[in-house]
Amino acid sequence: MCFGGFSSKMFTPREPGRTCCSVVANSSVFSPSQVLLMGKSGSGKTSMRSIIFANYIARDTRRLGATIDVEHSHVRFLGNLVLNLWDCGGQDTFMENYFTSQRDNIFRNVEVLIYVFDVESRELEKDMHYYQSCLEAILQNSPDAKIFCLVHKMDLVQEDQRDLIFKEREEDLKRLSRPLECVCFRTSIWDETLYKAWSSIVYQLIPNVQQLEMNLRNFAQIIEADEVLLFERATFLVISHYQCKEQRDVHRFEKISNIIKQFKLSCSKLAASFQSMEVRNSNFAAFIDIFTSNTYVMVVMSDPSIPSAATLINIRNARKHFEKLERVDGPKHSLLMR
Repeated sequence: MCFGGFSSKMFTPREPGRTCCSVVANSSVFSPSQVLLMGKSGSGKTSMRSIIFANYIARDTRRLGATIDVEHSHVRFLGNLVLNLWDCGGQDTFMENYFTSQRDNIFRNVEVLIYVFDVESRELEKDMHYYQSCLEAILQNSPDAKIFCLVHKMDLVQEDQRDLIFKEREEDLKRLSRPLECVCFRTSIWDETLYKAWSSIVYQLIPNVQQLEMNLRNFAQIIEADEVLLFERATFLVISHYQCKEQRDVHRFEKISNIIKQFKLSCSKLAASFQSMEVRNSNFAAFIDIFTSNTYVMVVMSDPSIPSAATLINIRNARKHFEKLERVDGPKHSLLMR
């Protein structure tokens, strides 16, 4: 369909009766998912949680104190998805209680375990002991749980040593985790690695994410975009993407999350709100805009013949389509992070 003298296709929303999928909720009942966030005291659990879910900036986490027992916080994520975060204190007394008197309560019906390691810990043997105790309890009570290990505070390691140290730690953790499998990430609150890890984890928790990606792919192909990214609106974590052309920077998603999240926080300090942005040079144009009530979208175009107004109209038309998908009637689902 021609529009305004250019040949790019126009995105046209489907009729309501032809809607083929739901994004984050449908009429099926999803059982609550328990996610354990664990690690020794001082490993950085509360700092990363505060940056991702409570809009802290890295330097402000210095005033956070140690977690006593368990801290609860509730975060609405993607509308019907509610995260009930349980930030478990990592002091020795609390850790021992988790493995004894609270064992069944903590480790039963767990879907995801996130274990945080301080890469410069001087008690590595004790760290590994607690991790193995977690795995034993998981294997006994929730053998199908997904395991994520975050090797944290990597900014404290000399840059030329980071790859080697992380690889060694990753090999140790994978070996200790058998017969369970673990996925390891290097993280720091001072760069984009934190967003990469948490985007990957949250991706595992989104119902119907494959169908969401199918809709995103259709949208990208119709408007002839190089790439389309979908961000969760509050955290700016990447929850889905589709690319038509190979990109050079494999870390671009988390870098964009980090940059835009910091810009949003700067705007809020000036009593302003971030809504949209356009970046254009001789090679491409990138558009970031509010998409649905729960998401932002980023559209990357390299065809210089397509005017900005046309892309913005296509985003607006797609917005109506994706909002209808999110409004599919269904129960509110709760993911418990314990």
